[in-house]
Amino acid sequence: MKLLLINPVNKKRKGFIIDQSTRFMPLGLGIVAALTPAHWELEFVDESFEDFIFRPADLVALTGFTANVQRAYEIAAMYREAGIPTVMGGIHASMCPEEVMTYVDTVVTGEAEGAWPAFLADFEAGTPGRLYEGGITDIDAVPRVRRDIYKYPYIYDLVQTSRGCPNGCDFCSVTQLCGKTYRERKVEDILDELEETTRPMLFFVDDNLINNKKGAAERAISLFKGMISRGIRKVWFSQAALNFADNDEVLYWARKSGCNMILMGIEAETPQALSDVRKNLNLSRGVDSYNRIFRKIHRHGIGILGFMIFGMDSDKEADLYARRDFIERCSVDSYQCTILTPLPGTALFHRMKAQNRIILNDYPADWQQYDNTRAAITMPNMTPGEIESAMHEIWLSLYNKEAMRRKMFRTLWNTKSFMTAYWAYASNHNYGRMFFENISLSHPDGVDEKFEWKHRSRSAYLKFTDRVIWLIYLVSWKRMIKRLTA
Repeated sequence: MKLLLINPVNKKRKGFIIDQSTRFMPLGLGIVAALTPAHWELEFVDESFEDFIFRPADLVALTGFTANVQRAYEIAAMYREAGIPTVMGGIHASMCPEEVMTYVDTVVTGEAEGAWPAFLADFEAGTPGRLYEGGITDIDAVPRVRRDIYKYPYIYDLVQTSRGCPNGCDFCSVTQLCGKTYRERKVEDILDELEETTRPMLFFVDDNLINNKKGAAERAISLFKGMISRGIRKVWFSQAALNFADNDEVLYWARKSGCNMILMGIEAETPQALSDVRKNLNLSRGVDSYNRIFRKIHRHGIGILGFMIFGMDSDKEADLYARRDFIERCSVDSYQCTILTPLPGTALFHRMKAQNRIILNDYPADWQQYDNTRAAITMPNMTPGEIESAMHEIWLSLYNKEAMRRKMFRTLWNTKSFMTAYWAYASNHNYGRMFFENISLSHPDGVDEKFEWKHRSRSAYLKFTDRVIWLIYLVSWKRMIKRLTA
């Protein structure tokens, strides 16, 4: 029998697929493939690279984030109309199983390892159920991802070294899906899987690469040293909390093993805003610790991609612009600046729903707008229109070419790394493309496709740094890009 695996994309906005470097392989489907017996024929379709067309199959399995679930429903409808069974898992299916069950034949919630084998056995016996609850898996039962299905030109290989997160931030559903306890894979098993990867760049998709348990630093160092001793030469990045900077030896070996950038949830620069979203780790460390942490990471040549959120309950318009000013002033190298969004399954969603504050509530169609660029809820101090208007101005001021270039040279100064500076500069360009997707062409005083102001004279700074950038490209970036894309 033939199993068709499908990764749908949001047809309303491109978002992360706007650039090839941010089109990530769906790791969950690779795990499903690894759990599927050998007598099944597998085919994988990723709409990040090609528009879906109907293909024959005996069973169709879909995954989906909230923002692209509407497209998953459209594809499922094609197959149900043809009498071909459909099954869906992933984060949205786990958070909204009742909704998903109206659009597909079977729903898998939680982690696939605890449900997929039982579902397939029932399917082959002709008695598939409607709902299979995978729950939380013993980490030793997690198989290595089946990577031969990833036929598309992804820039990064994805590897997961642990599951679970104890932090419980208000806006995040990871704890609901994967539990509050870190479950760590054995380092040797991770290294064995890394040796199977083929791409020169790597993304560790852990929610927090360095956990909060005793021995976390030693485990991380063992992993990084193992990569070096086995000759696993990768440029890699990952997600981590502020505790990533607690141990200089961790930072040293992270950089030595190829760490180029770390994604950190900064969220906000004031205690009140952090309290609004229950960002307790940052509160306990204190906002005054940010610059010290940034400097410590930079000393090892590692860049920081800071996640920032706008539109907390306490935010007034002046607070949004103050957060923008903090981003410009601090030494974060790249920045993702989003509007607070109540994703299903989060504490934020349940509270906003109970308070009748969700305004993008025509489901499932409105799920397409849950991409962190729209005001989905009412706020105490600003209207949704005021938030979106302010964010348009903030995005323009942060992602225009001169602002990004000034950040890039600051990164070069702080890290002394041409590669880190390149990655920060490229990341900001990618975020700019995403945020400008709906506003750049329509905004009268906006920027063009090159992120330069439409109706302003080109600054002397840009003219001068054009030559510097070209020199850096000839000296370093050209060789680096050639090595990474060979």
